[in-house]
Amino acid sequence: MARPTAASRALSQNFLADRATAERFARLAAPQTRPVPLLLEVGAGKGALTAPLARRCRELRAYEIDPRLVPVLRSRFSGTPQVRVVGADFLAARPPRTPFSVAGNVPFSRTAAVVDWCLRAPALTDATLLTQLEYARKRTGGYGSWTLLTVRTWPRYEWRLLGRVGRRSFRPVPRVDAGVLRMERRDTPLLDAAGYRSWCHLVELGFSGVGGSLHASLRRAHPRRRVDAAFRAARLDQGVLVGEVAPERWLRLHEELTC
Repeated sequence: MARPTAASRALSQNFLADRATAERFARLAAPQTRPVPLLLEVGAGKGALTAPLARRCRELRAYEIDPRLVPVLRSRFSGTPQVRVVGADFLAARPPRTPFSVAGNVPFSRTAAVVDWCLRAPALTDATLLTQLEYARKRTGGYGSWTLLTVRTWPRYEWRLLGRVGRRSFRPVPRVDAGVLRMERRDTPLLDAAGYRSWCHLVELGFSGVGGSLHASLRRAHPRRRVDAAFRAARLDQGVLVGEVAPERWLRLHEELTC
């Protein structure tokens, strides 16, 4: 039988083993001068992040899916009243109705599902996640390109890459480095509800690939003269690839094509 602290490949577990990195991550996840009211931790593992996060919030719900680790966590934090260890799958949790934050060292294989859970939670204020570096870069334009998910949600969420964590900070050592990905709900959305609906339609049309280029895709719903004018206003070349268009340029396209 596996030891209680052994990592599980089935759960994609790579435990953070560097204390300085854990402290830095906690500061990034909860940068406010006052404690975060409610924070949900994804995959508490052995508690490397749980300890520094607990010092920066009033209530911490530490989710751990591995039943071997739950008793260890509960014993370790039995004297920390603001920490509640939840032996369950974070993805099966019902989002709180009051404002809350999410933080954690996310199993690489479950990153997309965790991000989707966060985006569907109406009361989420922010999420700070240790993810595969490549994933964090894709979501934040780190390769000079932007994904559909990032652009579609941009009017409501800001996406940032806050740092890089070397792979040797984890045990077992993964094949790639990690990145600190932060998604933060905007206090005031860039578009109202009606504007956001038209935004999603425009962005999804642009990313559809229909027509072979962004310019051609947008011409399926708008006259060529308007698309040409919108591209000039956004300072975009007509041959630009859709992934190369930053969210700010999309905002100008949207302004020109929906006014």
